[in-house]
Amino acid sequence: MFTGLSAFPLTPLRDGAVDEAAFTNLVARLATARVDSITALGSTGSYAYLTRGERARVARLAVEHAADVPVIIGVGALRTEHVLELVEDAQEAGASGVLLAPLSYQALTADDVYGLYEDVTRELAVPLVVYDNPATTHFAFTDDLYQAIAALPHVASLKIPGVPADPARAAIRVARLRDLLPAGTALGVSGDAFGATGLNAGCDSWYSVIGGTLPRLALDITRAAQAGDHAGATSQSERLAPLWDLFARHGSLRVTAAVAEHLGLAPPHSLPLPIRGLAAADRADVVEVCTKLRLTV
Repeated sequence: MFTGLSAFPLTPLRDGAVDEAAFTNLVARLATARVDSITALGSTGSYAYLTRGERARVARLAVEHAADVPVIIGVGALRTEHVLELVEDAQEAGASGVLLAPLSYQALTADDVYGLYEDVTRELAVPLVVYDNPATTHFAFTDDLYQAIAALPHVASLKIPGVPADPARAAIRVARLRDLLPAGTALGVSGDAFGATGLNAGCDSWYSVIGGTLPRLALDITRAAQAGDHAGATSQSERLAPLWDLFARHGSLRVTAAVAEHLGLAPPHSLPLPIRGLAAADRADVVEVCTKLRLTV
């Protein structure tokens, strides 16, 4: 479950409510494509904007429509008590694992974050992925904190925020983390532009945003890297540079939603307010890139 491609689908909304038909179609597409796992209710799935009831429903739908593909459910929330409620919902839905980010309004300390994972892992019955993405959580893990949290029970994988762009430096970074972490702790790279480099450097998995909407693109890169075809994985990722540039300019969530809406996989204005998505001119850029790269369903 913690190797290969973990695809992060959107949770499309229509008129302020979860569009269950669009969501289940995205999940079914991932199952048909044979991704290695599906991570629902990650940042791409807009988990922080949904109620507990909506999240519980989405978790059940993800598991029901994923066939035999393992489903990981995001359980981040501002309060530990609420995280534990979401863990309970995810486990009752049949999730194979959970993804936890240190979500906050007040800035968190390292002790706060360690305590969060300590409290949550004490109640878990499934594996946990540690979500490190300072761009969204505004909290940066240190290597010492990685090491401490990875020693807790049920911690199975770290989702790290990219790797150095230089392949040699990326390999050094991954090796450094391997030395720090308990044996068997999986490393997953995130930040789609870093997917190929991270996999080539020895990461076990790629936690992919675009993989949740266009799984074939991400699978081709992943399978090349897994087969040892590092040049092929790099070449396929470099072909998608115009898409990665859009991610860097506007954020992966807004761009992926625009791609899904353009391709008919999500309804118009599918993001939760107050996120209004891309302006018309920027949407036109997305359509141009889709045409240039021949991105289709």
